[in-house]
Amino acid sequence: MKRRTLTWTLTAAAALLVAPGCSFVTGDDGGGGDGGANACTDQELRLATIRAESDPATLAAERFAELVDERTDGQLTVRVFPNSQIGGVNDIFAGLSAGQEVDIFYEGISIYPTLEGASAFTIVSVPFLWDSYEQLLGVLRTDRFTELLEEAADASGVRVVAIEGDAEPRALSANRAIETPADMEGLKLRIAEAPMPQAFARALGAEPQVIPLADLYLALRQGVVDAQENGSITIVNQSLDEVQDYYMPTDYIRDARSWYVSDGWWDSLCEEHQDVIVEAGHEAGELDTTEVRAQMDDAMAQLEESLTVVEPDVEAFRTAVADVFQQFDGDLWPAGLLDEVAELKAQAS
Repeated sequence: MKRRTLTWTLTAAAALLVAPGCSFVTGDDGGGGDGGANACTDQELRLATIRAESDPATLAAERFAELVDERTDGQLTVRVFPNSQIGGVNDIFAGLSAGQEVDIFYEGISIYPTLEGASAFTIVSVPFLWDSYEQLLGVLRTDRFTELLEEAADASGVRVVAIEGDAEPRALSANRAIETPADMEGLKLRIAEAPMPQAFARALGAEPQVIPLADLYLALRQGVVDAQENGSITIVNQSLDEVQDYYMPTDYIRDARSWYVSDGWWDSLCEEHQDVIVEAGHEAGELDTTEVRAQMDDAMAQLEESLTVVEPDVEAFRTAVADVFQQFDGDLWPAGLLDEVAELKAQAS
């Protein structure tokens, strides 16, 4: 059977201007199975998030469930399982790949590379690559990245059916002010267990250390590390401002939240239900963006009271690491993709 694949065309782009829920649409372009050949059936779907109940991603998931129920007249119902109730990222992806335990997952596109066959999306997390969420989203909606999404779905068994929803960008907090790249020298920096933050830290002379988020407060309090690179919402939610003195809004890594599904399950859906899921994903993702920005504003207001906010020289940081990530070209992502992204950014602006 022919698969209905993600496409991004000028026609779809024009449609987005009048219907924001339709930026990724499924089309009949010869990629695999065709949902239109399947009957629309009653199903109860399990939607997972790894975020707390009050997190924008979970609020968006709840809105998605409401929209899908309304627009399928109850044929599709969605139960939301927040706060890693179904497991962590690896558990959820394993369930999607096997078509068991979970049907839909809402989380950043940056985690897609944890699946074999989706490594190209590691490039999304290159530090200082993106000027804004809107720029990132524009590039992800190009024909080139639509092609990469299709390849990743075929290789991994997990398909992204819509990308919509901002995520708080990664920043820095520390026990000393970090204004320039030189201030990073010798900094004991807690980082995420991912290649891009590690390469960033080492390139600037910092000492990266991977510490679970649950242990980060104590590690900062005891001086095991001097600094960390989560953003304002996480700092407030984890009370890290109690054990840090300075906050630097570097916004050095950005993400875009995405709706992941089992590729086999997606092929079994009727076209009408596929369309509803894509449109609901975009509409709910817009709610995520609104909530993220509201919570970031609230978090920054608190940080301005509890910490010294330092404006770093972002251009100096960008220049200092400009050539660092070429070493991953042809390894973590297809050869030449970093240069392609530079061109796509110009086109998406």
